[in-house]
Amino acid sequence: MTSPTNASRHSRAPARLQQAEAPAPRTATPLASLAGARSISCVIPCFNEAANLRHLLPLLEDILWATHMRWEIIVVDDGSTDDTAAVAEAWCELSGFRCISLSRNFGKEAALTAGLAAATGDAVVLLDGDLQHSPQLIHTMVAQWVAGAEVVYAVREERSDESRFKQIGSRLFYSLVNSSDRFAVPKDAGDFRLMDRKVVDALMSLPERSRFMKGLYAWVGFRAVALPYTPAPRAEGRSTFNARRLVRLAIDGLTAFTTWPLRMVSVVGLLLALPAFGYGAFVAIDHLLFGNAVSGWTTIVVSLMFFIGIQMISTGIVGEYIARIYEEVKGRPLYVVREERGTGIETGKP
Repeated sequence: MTSPTNASRHSRAPARLQQAEAPAPRTATPLASLAGARSISCVIPCFNEAANLRHLLPLLEDILWATHMRWEIIVVDDGSTDDTAAVAEAWCELSGFRCISLSRNFGKEAALTAGLAAATGDAVVLLDGDLQHSPQLIHTMVAQWVAGAEVVYAVREERSDESRFKQIGSRLFYSLVNSSDRFAVPKDAGDFRLMDRKVVDALMSLPERSRFMKGLYAWVGFRAVALPYTPAPRAEGRSTFNARRLVRLAIDGLTAFTTWPLRMVSVVGLLLALPAFGYGAFVAIDHLLFGNAVSGWTTIVVSLMFFIGIQMISTGIVGEYIARIYEEVKGRPLYVVREERGTGIETGKP
């Protein structure tokens, strides 16, 4: 794809889609001149977002032309069952649009990784395909990046639209995952962000397969700037990210970046063992000195049930970490690409 400062922009929509003619390119500004020598990639992971893509792609194209940078839009179809791939592939008739179709639904973390691996821009923007991440914020992100920021991440200003249970769960999760003093995962920050090429390369150098992207963004570091925003309502459809997936993601994050659950098992064991030994010594001394009979059945049954429950919970915690080890040592790829279409920024390769 060529730079908008050197060639005319797309004058029509893809043949298989209905789209209004795009506005003419704007006159370059000093900021645009500085950014014009650079390139930007936008990665959009999608699962059943066909209706939203019809609104997002023309809007995002206009915004990227206005940056006066060379650009590409990469749609990662994460095994959608609707016509998400067909919509994205129709736009691939135009230069700068790419569609990567995965062989099945591998999850958002894998789809993000696939998009990052394919992106070639000097900066990479990640945003959802449901229009809750406002594309207009890309201008502010680019301005911060040109000014020297290496990561510009969007942070939710408030969570009034979420249930009380989700708000409490979110606060608890961030307090637990940030219990380590090595680095902190920004609270209320999601995948909507701009990252410099060096940040993307650092992320792609990490070999782990159980990827919790929010933690990886924080782990690699670099100069980061927070950008407050309020998510818009979904334009079309309903989110498939239910409570079960949310809990699973939280467990992945905790086991990937903290070891306190394992230490908690040891601490709980010690706290239970000391009173048990103390109570055993008391019963023995009481029987020897005063001849009191040792009450048996109820105490034994309740104690066994309690300690067996603790042991099962402890085994489950250890098992979660062993499961992560098992996934890593198998060495399976994080995702499988079924098909790629479209051209990128400079290579011209499909």
